[in-house]
This record gives sequence, structure tokens and C-alpha cells, in this order.
Amino acid sequence: MATLEQIAERTGRSSEVMLPARTQERASERSFRVPPHNVEAEQALLGAILVNNDAFDRVSDFLKPAHFSEELHRRIFDVASQLIRAGKIATPITLKTFLGDHDLGGVTIPQYLARLAAEATTIINAEDYGRTIHALAIRRDLILIGEDIVNAAFDAPIAAAPREQIEEAERKLYSIAETGRYDGGFQRFSDALATAVDMAAKAWERDGRLSGIATGLVDLDRMLGGLQSSDLVIVAGRPGMGKTALATNIAFNIAKAYESAPRPDGTLETLNGGIVGFFSLEMSAEQLATRVIAEQSAVPSYKIRRGDISEAEFSRVTEAAREMQSIPFYIDQTGGISIAQLTARARRLKRQRGLDVLVVDYLQLLSGSKTRGDSRVQELTEITTGLKALAKELNVPIVALSQLSRQVESRDDKRPQLSDLRESGSIEQDADVVMFVFREEYYVKNKQPREGSEEFLAWQSTMEQVHGKAEVIIGKQRHGPTGTVELAFEAEMTRFSSLAHEEDLPARL
Repeated sequence: MATLEQIAERTGRSSEVMLPARTQERASERSFRVPPHNVEAEQALLGAILVNNDAFDRVSDFLKPAHFSEELHRRIFDVASQLIRAGKIATPITLKTFLGDHDLGGVTIPQYLARLAAEATTIINAEDYGRTIHALAIRRDLILIGEDIVNAAFDAPIAAAPREQIEEAERKLYSIAETGRYDGGFQRFSDALATAVDMAAKAWERDGRLSGIATGLVDLDRMLGGLQSSDLVIVAGRPGMGKTALATNIAFNIAKAYESAPRPDGTLETLNGGIVGFFSLEMSAEQLATRVIAEQSAVPSYKIRRGDISEAEFSRVTEAAREMQSIPFYIDQTGGISIAQLTARARRLKRQRGLDVLVVDYLQLLSGSKTRGDSRVQELTEITTGLKALAKELNVPIVALSQLSRQVESRDDKRPQLSDLRESGSIEQDADVVMFVFREEYYVKNKQPREGSEEFLAWQSTMEQVHGKAEVIIGKQRHGPTGTVELAFEAEMTRFSSLAHEEDLPARL
């Protein structure tokens, strides 16, 4: 079939007239180097759709109008797709009403549509032609991104850091990678069954019989089955409850337990524990390291910061620091980053060093795309949706910390509920697991009455019952039970640990 350029040449016009203006500019800039395209494949596919609308179903899940190189072909595919999705028939007769009447170098729109249908390819080849068109469109996008990178590097403002340009380029590349995927769709249930049985077999072989990554807190692991791949886990609590301490403890326990073995292709397979990435948006890396050292050395963090430690304590600190040198724990302390930047950096860590668990401290310090007119609720919806999508893409659990609203303080029972989450709609909806950290000791301690009074004796008795105890309330879990897990908490070391149960203690004489 004659191409648009050939049609134009027969009428005495230059073939450049029929090309998009942007293509003409690129061609002149690169000595008529035209971006990759295949007009014949586009014509063959459109002809197949016009003859048999079933051909559209074979390409509709991955092919979009923007993937066609010719503007006319984009319009034809767009109108045809709208008609077919509306339950109508797309033929040369029905399409010409919506395309107007233009002169294509002596060939009208109705004549061109008739020629497409007359010389159409068989429906069997429709998907192959669609994938060819799609692949060429991706290559054209890559060319544009490459040109943008070059131009931005040449004309970068003084205040623009190269790192920002790299992250923007990564964001664009991964955007193409995600929107350009057509390997989804239905799969056989037997394949899903095989994956589920394989996961159960690995859990049976693993220490602790867990299907996910062990947190190092036995009772919590028993409720969760470990941290599950592709899950978004929200850890929420009021200030002072210890949510950052809990996330830090879990992250360090996982990194410390890391064991791997080489695969046949040379990459490493995680056998136990995992590689941890920690986005510390509130605390600096040094503050976070001090917390972990305090936990491991059993030396209070405030004493480490002030240098008020004995020689024996200093030895424990240095020994703990030496042991932690080799653990796969990576910290990003950049404050105020966007969800797009976080996503790009997490992907880079996964690609360069590996990644098994990602921690974000905390949600409300992230920013969205900040489209004009968007409320904070809409922005947080974008953030939680982005984190859930990232967890599925990287196939790792993401532990994200969140604040709670002040309405908790107005109740007599200050145990948090799902409705206490700030902008709870998006967080509660996107999360696979929601855990609340609650320490009754924090509230009882602040109500200390005058010493020596009757109230003081009752307060002292209550303090003895709640001292050193914390509750992790699992308010939501998609694939497991909800309930409360009691943990031990050492405030000076900001350390959570499993609580000793009566049946676990030695028998009394």
C-alpha cells in the first residue's frame, strides 16, 4: 500500500509536508535523521481493525493513540477505540464522520480509510504489528529523553544540582518502563497456585516457619507471619510512643540477620534477614546511628550524646559499632523529598546494592507532585498510592511511619483506632497492615499526683503494672488476624524486645 509520503510525492508535494512538525525539526537538526517509525505497520493494523473490530481487543491493553508516529493514524485509532468501547462498529463509513475532510495530497479521508480496509492484514498478525508500533514509540520517547538530558546539561541554571537532573532522568526512564509494559493480563490459576505452594515450602524450611521476613520480635512475627513482600505496612502512633524506635529496631534486626547465597547467574539470593533501606526524613543519620548503638550496647543514648559514659560503657559502644560495620543497612537522611524522588532512590538502591525492606520515617514529611489546587488529603493519597505501587514493583515490604490526629488525647481510653490516622482515608485504604504503637506508661507517668497522698499509692501501683510495657495494636491486616501484641520497652535505650511470658520462665521452687 502507498504510504502517506508516496501519496504526497505523486501530487507534487514534498514528503516533509506530511510529517509532524517536530519530526521535521529533529530531521533537519540531525541531517534528516528521522526517528524510528513504521508507517506500513500502522496502516496494516488500522486496516485490520476497520475490517474486523476484534483486532482491537488484541492491542487495546497496551497500545495508545500516542504510540502512532503519524497524526492521522493517531486520530483514526482514537476514534475507532472510542466507537468500539461504546459498543458501536468502527468502519470506514462510521469513522469518516468524526475525522473531517482533509486533502492528503489528492487523497481524501474517506478514500484513505477505504484503502486501509481494502489492503488490511489478517487479524492473526494484529498483535505483532501492535507490539512493533509500541516498541518504536518507546524508542522515540527514549530519543526525546536523551535530547532533554543533553539540553538540560548544556543550559542548566546555576542553582540546579546534577543530582537533580539524574533523578529527573531516572524518573522519566522508569515512567516509560512502567507505562510501556504489556506483559500483564490474565495468568493461569495453576501458575498462581505453584507460586503459593513454593512460598509455603520456603516458609516451612525457614527458621521460625515464617512466610515473610522476620522482624526479630517473636510475638509480632507470630501475628504477622513476618513482613510480606509487596506489602505496605503502616506504623502509627502519637509523639513519644516509640514508633521510630520500633521501626529502627525492626530494621536493624533484619539487617543484622542478613544471610545470602549465590544464584547460578551470579546474583545473591537472600536466605535470612535482608538488605534494608531507611529514609530518615526527620532525624539525621548520626542521630539514627546513635539510637541503634544505644540499643545494641545497652548504654542510654542521652549518655552517648553527652559523652557521660564510663570506660566499660565506651568499650561496649565501640564493640557494638564495630559489629555493625558490615551490616547491609543504608540510610538516606535527605529531608523534604517528594514521592517521585523517594521512588527513584529506592529503585537505584535495589539495582545497585539490592533491597529487601524499605522504611520511611515518616509519611507526613513526604511531598507529592504539588499540582496547583490539590489539598493535603489529595497529596497524601498520591504518596500512599505511590508507596504501595513501589512495594509491588520492587517486591519488598515497605514500612512507613505515620502520625495520629490529636483526637486520641480527648478520649479516656487513648488506645489508637483506624479513624485516628491523619487523612485516614488513603492510608487505611492503601495499607496492607496498620499497626499502632501504644504505651500506657507514657500517660500514667504524666499524671503523677503529690507524693505521700492516697492517690500517689494508687498511681504507684498502676505504674508498676505498666512500667516497661508497650502494646502494638494491629488494627488492620489483609492476610491475617488483628489484635494486640505486648512488647517490652526500655526507654533509655529506645529498645523494643519480646516480653517474657509466665510459661517461658523457669519453674519456681
